[in-house]
Amino acid sequence: MRFRFTFRDLLGEALAGVAARPSRLILTTLGTVLGVAALVSTMGLGQTASGQITDRFDAVAATRVVVEAGERDGPDGSVQATQLPWDATERVDRLAGVAASGTFARVDVGKTRVRGIPVVDPAGGIDHDIPVMAGSPGLFDALNGVLSTGRFFDSGHDERGDELVVLGRYAAERLGITRVESQPTIFIGERPFTVAGILDTVSHRTELLDAVIMPMGTASSVFGLEAPEALEIRTVLGAAQLVGGQAPLAVSPNNPSLLSVEVPPRPGSMREDVSTDVNAVFLALGGLALLVGGLGIANITLLSVMERVSEIGLRRSVGAARRHIAGQFVAESVVIGFLGGLVGAAAGVLVTVGVSALRDWTPLLDYRLAGTAPLLGALIGLVAGMYPAWRASTIEPITALRSG
Repeated sequence: MRFRFTFRDLLGEALAGVAARPSRLILTTLGTVLGVAALVSTMGLGQTASGQITDRFDAVAATRVVVEAGERDGPDGSVQATQLPWDATERVDRLAGVAASGTFARVDVGKTRVRGIPVVDPAGGIDHDIPVMAGSPGLFDALNGVLSTGRFFDSGHDERGDELVVLGRYAAERLGITRVESQPTIFIGERPFTVAGILDTVSHRTELLDAVIMPMGTASSVFGLEAPEALEIRTVLGAAQLVGGQAPLAVSPNNPSLLSVEVPPRPGSMREDVSTDVNAVFLALGGLALLVGGLGIANITLLSVMERVSEIGLRRSVGAARRHIAGQFVAESVVIGFLGGLVGAAAGVLVTVGVSALRDWTPLLDYRLAGTAPLLGALIGLVAGMYPAWRASTIEPITALRSG
């Protein structure tokens, strides 16, 4: 008689073989569950994290434009240079998309040092080597500056050249100043300056936190500052590219090419780059966990072959061909992988949502990944069961029966 073994028979035998040992089924699928769960959750958390990173980039870095004075070699070998005008902020404020702007410069005070009291200590312990910088009143707004106490100087202080300063928080700590209600005074050399406020944070140019900051007009009249060093511009979201192209013409209509303009990359390309890099790292971790799960299936299936040698011999003796034996063990591995992928996908989605809820993030997960995860588990089971199935198919009936 011809031995007939249909697909229904194959699936039935595979399910019976899998269900016959529930404890082993749980242990075998655990590796695939962990692997698929790690893959789904890491990809989900990677997408979520990249979304948070790029959102913060869009909110801060994508709105910053910096214009600086530059120079170039002329056709006759001479060096052509330019300076930023004192009214650079007024020129760019007329551009559409500019939210705030301010000029910045480092002030050369020579060997003069900064101290908090006018008395000279013979031990020399009260003088501090603190940098002195200058800014226009709009600089703090352009850099999202936040005060811990006091106030910023305004356009009136700048126009009059008032001897007024704002201290960066680290500079204030070194000078021993924590409050400004009593209008404390610092000394740059022998010249007194009233402290109006203490700068706590800025989004860029963090060197300001270590410095004494005075109005541009004061730096020009007292220390001979010739011109601003840079122009900081904060734009509305999405306008940085446009403002970056128009700012040189607004600041220096005669020589716009001599100005150096720094604009952020387009938010879309930055989002894609960050997402790709983060996902690549998490994908590698998930793939490693999935490999461990596949090796677990292969190991348990091979052990099952060794334990079921007598069963294999009996099936071979009643007419089962090699392909039937191999197909049964491959089918069992596929079923185990599919079940592990199904449970692992659910676990990965729950982990992604749970972590996002704890971190107050918006969870991002490609539904196609969660939908194909069970099929991926089945594929892992198929690959992992190939070698044990081949080993089972090579067992001869008489040898199996004797060993059983």
